Amino acid sequence: MTADDTLTPAKSADAAQLDAWLAALRLDADATQRQRLLDYLALLQRWNRVYNLTAVRDPEQMLAKHLADCLTLVAPLRARAPARLLDVGSGGGLPGLVLAILLPDTEVVLCDAVRKKCAFLQQAAATLGLRNVRVEHARVEALTLPPFDCITSRAFSELADMLRLTRHLLRPSGCWAAMKGVHPDAELAALPADVHAEVQPLTVPGLDAQRCVVWLRPLDPKP
Repeated sequence: MTADDTLTPAKSADAAQLDAWLAALRLDADATQRQRLLDYLALLQRWNRVYNLTAVRDPEQMLAKHLADCLTLVAPLRARAPARLLDVGSGGGLPGLVLAILLPDTEVVLCDAVRKKCAFLQQAAATLGLRNVRVEHARVEALTLPPFDCITSRAFSELADMLRLTRHLLRPSGCWAAMKGVHPDAELAALPADVHAEVQPLTVPGLDAQRCVVWLRPLDPKP
């Protein structure tokens, strides 16, 4: 895979499906953003044949289980308008690249410890023309960057581990947004006492499965 990879035109069925999901989620997206989402999916499918970025290989399932799933996080994040966002364990760019496409005013840093995944993230960001994306090949606990307004993850780790590994990267007024499947009762019970958690159910269009995002924020220290 090289920087001059050309993108094949998206199938009209995929474009129509994407438009339907954006409408269902009441997400505004211009023509450029729509095309970038489809181009991103095409890149993910192509690189996945060689680099094993995701276990989901069927293009239709990838469209629903990955793209539509990540789109559900866009509206809640737009409401919070983070200036800087860190996506940990970004892997194939889920949800980080999807968020970067639809949150163009947010600086998005994608972090992964696997070099081949970072190579894909770099290539995808360049091919899609995403100037708001930066890729970091590192273990997140060793990452040293200015603090972030929001830290996201999808299938990265249990909640307590995520907090332990990334707390040094969060602003005091910031929040974590961890995408999960079923309500993570056991993980919530294991959280430290100085963190507030709120579970927001997510409805993924075209997918009959439980999804949620767990919002976490540090509690103000007692005087």
